Amino acid sequence: MRKEITVSAEPRESRGKNEARRLRVKGLAPAVLYGSGSPAVAVSISPKEINRILHSNTGHNTIFNLAVQGGENTPAMIVDWQSDPVKENLLHVDLKRIDLTKRIAVKVRVHTVGEPKGVKLQGGLLEVITREVEIECLPDEIPESYTVDVTELMIGQNLRSSDIPLGGSVKLVSPPEQVVAHVVTLKAEVVETPAEGAVAPGATPAEPEVIKKGKKEEDEAEAEKPEKGKKK
Repeated sequence: MRKEITVSAEPRESRGKNEARRLRVKGLAPAVLYGSGSPAVAVSISPKEINRILHSNTGHNTIFNLAVQGGENTPAMIVDWQSDPVKENLLHVDLKRIDLTKRIAVKVRVHTVGEPKGVKLQGGLLEVITREVEIECLPDEIPESYTVDVTELMIGQNLRSSDIPLGGSVKLVSPPEQVVAHVVTLKAEVVETPAEGAVAPGATPAEPEVIKKGKKEEDEAEAEKPEKGKKK
């Protein structure tokens, strides 16, 4: 989506790590502008302005004016960027010239709204598989995002890329069968019941009661003997 934003840039003649360090000390970031059949140009830009665009509603799909000091003034987009993983400082940016009369392919975020009936009534689980789709359109027609209603989804049903209402001259580039979200059954936890006579892990099996027939007969015979000193 095109915004009335102008980002200033300064041309730079030298490249390399030392030049990048000097730019960062000045509060700038190295960047390269290319595309539309024109030569690539090395420039330096304000990382604050680029981050402001990246964190806006349209993000990297924002088309803005890039004004190069002493050079061109052209519509441009952020196509790639690198940030320090620890300090989160912007290290490098790739900018692309945009011809407003030609169609381009971009990826647009997809948001889901509503509570699926498969979750509310059937106890299922909503899984969002894809959070963006790729489309093709004119630069001025790039939407901020797409919103899809998942309220009617039951268990086993899904919403695909082809179900998203695009509108205008926008064409879908992502596979139409690509699943955006679906409702699945919750996996029940199965608790195994030990079989009769089975011993639980770590338990000591009880010793069986052994009846000694010979011993029992000896006890009975001893009881029948007359006591010493008594006559029968």
